[in-house]
Amino acid sequence: MAKDADFVPGSLHLRKLSVGSESVDSMIAWQDMMRARRGGHIWHVTRSWPKRAEELLQGGSLYWIIKGVMVARQPIIGFEEHPPENPEDKPYCRIMLGDEVIKTHPWPHRPFQGWRYLKAEDAPPDLDGAGGDDQMPPEMAAELKALGLL
Repeated sequence: MAKDADFVPGSLHLRKLSVGSESVDSMIAWQDMMRARRGGHIWHVTRSWPKRAEELLQGGSLYWIIKGVMVARQPIIGFEEHPPENPEDKPYCRIMLGDEVIKTHPWPHRPFQGWRYLKAEDAPPDLDGAGGDDQMPPEMAAELKALGLL
């Protein structure tokens, strides 16, 4: 996949589990279905608003973790209020995402709840489409990386 022209390597990012996704392709298919229902937009709803939202809007991405492996990122393009299920609760946060999902080198990652900040220096690089990790299953590439073999 092509690199996003707006990506700034020195930015702050978020990391998030893509619960229920079997692969990057299945996540993209789900997002395409949701985008059609949401008037062409895609977002992720969370209870907590990032306190560092302004930093995230300076080229930040949401890095997706699928089946224990960080495998893709998606540009963060904004934040909006999302109405809670109970009208007496405070509004949730919509993390508005760009359309492009950019595959990254697979990095193993332990599970966690919610989202976490991710410093640029800790983020996996984008795949450049030249082969390598892109040709093997992400779980295998992540295991090889964890063993120091990749």
